[in-house]
Amino acid sequence: MSKSKNIILWVVAVVFMVAIAIYQRSTGPTYPAKGKVDVSGTTVNFSLPRSYGDPGDCPVVIVNEDHSIIGKMKFKRFKSHDEWSIVDMERRGDSLVAYIPSQPPAGKVQYEILLGKQDDLLQSITKNDVVMRYKGYVPTYFLIPHVLAMFLAMVFSTRAALEVLFKGSKVFKLALWTTILFFIGGFMLGPIIQWYAFGDFWTGLPFGTDLTDNKTLISFVAWLIALWRLKRHPEQTWWALIAAGVLLAIYLIPHSVMGSELDFTTETPTPTNKF
Repeated sequence: MSKSKNIILWVVAVVFMVAIAIYQRSTGPTYPAKGKVDVSGTTVNFSLPRSYGDPGDCPVVIVNEDHSIIGKMKFKRFKSHDEWSIVDMERRGDSLVAYIPSQPPAGKVQYEILLGKQDDLLQSITKNDVVMRYKGYVPTYFLIPHVLAMFLAMVFSTRAALEVLFKGSKVFKLALWTTILFFIGGFMLGPIIQWYAFGDFWTGLPFGTDLTDNKTLISFVAWLIALWRLKRHPEQTWWALIAAGVLLAIYLIPHSVMGSELDFTTETPTPTNKF
């Protein structure tokens, strides 16, 4: 394969990874719920948190310059027998602020923001309640290498698939690097991230049903099989295409779906406005 074609294929692989990263950032249950709503003639943009890993209560901030707009937050623990709690949002300059009570890691709170210009005419700004999950603090020196390794694995996986399609000679080498990077990101650093965030190293099979862990396991097994077949039969390069297809399908599933979650249904309901 010529040097120029090799460079082009690497560029394509990187661009494809960036597209997947953007997709991941715009989907899934942990990224902010964003939108805009008309409040009595005033357009209000909002970004409501769905994941929080800092100490203390989670702030919910609605920025708007119209000081005649008031708001309330309605909330309770997710999948609990709690009564709904309602608190006024505090006006701080051009923002309305309320706080979601802190929960243990993997504890979820469902909440709704209501805005308006009269206390008896407040309306919800979202069609459905927003669910926010608390997590423990994850050190950046673990988080950044984890994210980097996972997305580099996607780059090498895509590049391996392109190597097959363009009949290159480095399919096994690219498959090997894909597997190594995926192992580092998913099985060395992934459990560490999970432990910091939710107090467990692994909650997928055979210990649980965490979809993120199970996705990681399925993808890794697919690449191990591809490596084994390519080592024994180098001409069967289509194994790399299959493994790359599995990895792509896994990445297209929004991140953190069916993730760690505390069960509040077995606990005594909490008094209004108190967790």
